[in-house]
Amino acid sequence: MVRELNARAAGDVRSWQSASPRAWQRMRLLIAFVLRRLAHAALTLFAAATLIFAATSLLPGNIAATILGQSATPSAVQSLEHELALDRPLAQRYGDWLGALLHGDAGRSFTTRTPVMQSVLPRLANTLLLAGAAAALALPLALAAGVAAALNRDGLLDRALLALMRVSVALPEFFTGYLLILLFAVAHAWLPSSAANFGADGPARENLAALALPCATLALAVIGHMASMIRAALIDVLAQPYIEMARLKGLGTARIVWRHALPCAVAPIANIVALNLAWLTVGAVVVETIFVWPGLGQYMVDSVSKRDIPAVQACGIAFAAIYAGLNLAADLVAMLFDPRLRPHR
Repeated sequence: MVRELNARAAGDVRSWQSASPRAWQRMRLLIAFVLRRLAHAALTLFAAATLIFAATSLLPGNIAATILGQSATPSAVQSLEHELALDRPLAQRYGDWLGALLHGDAGRSFTTRTPVMQSVLPRLANTLLLAGAAAALALPLALAAGVAAALNRDGLLDRALLALMRVSVALPEFFTGYLLILLFAVAHAWLPSSAANFGADGPARENLAALALPCATLALAVIGHMASMIRAALIDVLAQPYIEMARLKGLGTARIVWRHALPCAVAPIANIVALNLAWLTVGAVVVETIFVWPGLGQYMVDSVSKRDIPAVQACGIAFAAIYAGLNLAADLVAMLFDPRLRPHR
């Protein structure tokens, strides 16, 4: 008995020793993959920062003269250019700006002379709140519509949902926003037409009312696209032989969809959701302008009109960072659910 136990323990040790190198090999490959994706995201962000700086620095016209107005004297314009470091060479300004940005300093506003990050961070939080609320509303509806359309392919329900999806994609945000204002703010006065009073210190009920119309406008803009892409991904998966085998075994439709089809469709769906979430954040510029939402998009529009270059650059970097981060998250989620996307050697 003792010999048998010792032999079994020795066999377990040998099997663990043989399996351990393979586990470490997979772990090293996974870590290398994540580090490569992080490097790609950082490189993308660096390229975006370079393009943003170049585009804003090479704009025609004299920024100092625009800030001071038409009555400014040449000496006043020259003095302001020196104060704002606009008289330095472009390469030097780029190096100083990039170095400060790596330390979390986006510079000072040309109009208020205060650090740009003091204005960007709270407005970025409001934009992320709006985009997150819109995503929380749009994603379940798009998933339900996509699954229902895929399961009833070419049926009456599928055709009706496809028609609604196309209408949702075709309608621009400004049209949907003004239509919702007309219906819910002007005709019935149920909700406010402006979200200018939204704030952390305001009553929760008023904040939710101010959030409702911008959130619905953003959600309606992406539901159709997400639902149609989810439908296409599920139709492709449902046509696979293993799904047919599951049907022949008598598995229910709900179990086939949620246990077998959706996990295999996570990779394309994750990319679809990431692109639409990025659009929700970046595309909120139009919606924030319509509803006077105190977010980053509204701040960027105001800064462009005032030629406040550091503020515009900071907003562009924030949007680029969100886009790169969401793409990275989509790749990691897809790899987590789909073993075929994991690194192998």
